[in-house]
Amino acid sequence: MDKKTVLSGIQPSGSLTLGNYIGALRNFSDFQNEYECYYCIVDLHAITVPQVPKDLRKNTLEVLALYLACGLNPDKSTIFIQSHVHEHAELAWVLNTITYMGQLNRMTQYKDKSRKYNESINAGLFTYPVLMAADILLYQADLVPVGEDQRQHLELARDLAIRFNNKYSDTFSIPEPFIRSTGSKIMSLQDPSIKMSKSDPDKNAYILLLDDKDTIYKKIKRAVTDSENHIDYNDRQLGLKNLIDIFSSLTDKRTEEIVEMYQNKGYGEFKDDLAEIIIDCLEPIQRRYKELISDKEYLEKIYSIGAIKAERKANNTLRKVYKKVGFVPKPDMIK
Repeated sequence: MDKKTVLSGIQPSGSLTLGNYIGALRNFSDFQNEYECYYCIVDLHAITVPQVPKDLRKNTLEVLALYLACGLNPDKSTIFIQSHVHEHAELAWVLNTITYMGQLNRMTQYKDKSRKYNESINAGLFTYPVLMAADILLYQADLVPVGEDQRQHLELARDLAIRFNNKYSDTFSIPEPFIRSTGSKIMSLQDPSIKMSKSDPDKNAYILLLDDKDTIYKKIKRAVTDSENHIDYNDRQLGLKNLIDIFSSLTDKRTEEIVEMYQNKGYGEFKDDLAEIIIDCLEPIQRRYKELISDKEYLEKIYSIGAIKAERKANNTLRKVYKKVGFVPKPDMIK
């Protein structure tokens, strides 16, 4: 029986956070043993907000090195840079023609970012979910690991796949979300009502995968909790709840176990232990990352091979799409 296909991607918009690791990266290496996996670095998505070109190039290689340091095996997974596979942009254009403006207007992330950028907001940010749909549908993905904040975008991808299939005949697989019950959305250490993000102006709000031991320890010690001063897992203690989610995700202990472990103990002891858990988890990743990021020739080999493998699959899908919408095929698209 053919393996099901998994597709996921991360933007190279800066160093990745502990939230990226818990919500996505640590699952990637598990999936590659069971599924046909495509993991991309979505640099086309990154330019929907202002980028410094040299930093974007640097960050792209950094994400690639972190992919590998977190356990992705290029012999088991297809690892590539999104802009190296032109079919992403081409399919996105076709999907734009069957996407309703009202659907895009309802996208929560667009609403949030449009408030931030006001009149300077670009059209790419508005149509970003269509490009995400193209990313998924090009590879006939069956399963897409997403955080809660991306569920709405995956629903759009499903809608577009169904709409295209109904209009032109079966072409796309209908993707399903994979969302972990714990750790799917790690929140800010300073404001637990919002997602942990590297774009947060408060550097104490997030832990980067490349943060050193002292920095991690300080950020956890400064993480907001509450004045109740007892360990519990509830929505009245959102800061503590977030820290328990991190603890649970990195140790595979149930939240109930963690609460029981720290009964009659203070927040200080809990935070000390959590900091040590995070440090121990990230140490081998950081060590491997330093080896990889200094070997640019090896990284180029990985993303070059990945692009060839990804384009083979993507082109197969795009040929079918172009034929069904009525385009005259180019000679290099004729078999």
